[in-house]
Amino acid sequence: VQLQASGGGRVPAGGSLRLSCAASGSTVSIGVMAWFRQGPGKQREFVVVIPNSGVTTYAASVKGRFIASRDNAKNAMYLQMNSLKPEETAVYYCQIQTTGKDGRAYWGQGTLVTVSS
Repeated sequence: VQLQASGGGRVPAGGSLRLSCAASGSTVSIGVMAWFRQGPGKQREFVVVIPNSGVTTYAASVKGRFIASRDNAKNAMYLQMNSLKPEETAVYYCQIQTTGKDGRAYWGQGTLVTVSS
């Protein structure tokens, strides 16, 4: 399974970006999808988790500004980021958790988001 993240770029503070992540390769059953980010000199941190069913849960720092969604037919997920802040400059990673007895986590390669002040 390969995850391809895209949509990163440079935006001014207060701007918006939409990230995408698509899974390809072996046919798998995808359970949870999630976004994480890692800023320069920081540890990777949770941004949002999108279950197959149930409530999408956001980190407190992005709640109300970021909107996550998924398209199961396309094995894809999206992250609409609004009102971006300079401190949110980071590499954004997508992750999926496959289901079944061989279920595991897969990570995308990351896409860089730079928010200029």
